[in-house]
Amino acid sequence: MDMKEKTLKKNTVYDGHIIKVRLDEALSAEGDKVPREVVEHPGGVGIALEDEEGKFFFVTQYRYAQEEIMLEYPAGKKEPGEDPMTTAKREIIEETGYEGVDFVRLGAMVPTPAYDTEVIDLYYARQGRFLGQHLDSDEYIHLSKLTMDEITEKIVSGEVSDAKTIGMTFLIKEFKARGKI
Repeated sequence: MDMKEKTLKKNTVYDGHIIKVRLDEALSAEGDKVPREVVEHPGGVGIALEDEEGKFFFVTQYRYAQEEIMLEYPAGKKEPGEDPMTTAKREIIEETGYEGVDFVRLGAMVPTPAYDTEVIDLYYARQGRFLGQHLDSDEYIHLSKLTMDEITEKIVSGEVSDAKTIGMTFLIKEFKARGKI
């Protein structure tokens, strides 16, 4: 059965600094006209930066949309037309102050496929030289380091609920078990 829908009309209802929101009209596989709400997002990256002791850098920050303080791997938004690896190298320095070396692409995740175009490219890297943190003017984060066991426990206990962090932790464990990192 063909489940693909055909876009009939795209109607931008909001064009913001980070996202664009559309209310589209689509034709379902059954031939019905259906409304589709879409959030366009340029995408982002998540980076698991491991130090020489086997600990991973984490950021704690207030996430306005969730109205809570969250613990996550460092991450950031891609600039228009920017290659994800370029974003990862830039963002890890901005948020931790350290360059990443020996990058390994872990894959990608689609956090909310029902209505959002965002794709997050996921990377692992080893800690390189300290170059200095360069946070955005509206960015306030606290850095910490956690072992893989500590990260896993925080996920299982519900202290970490960030999807990219949960997915990346699984991928890192599997990549390590398979000798890929």
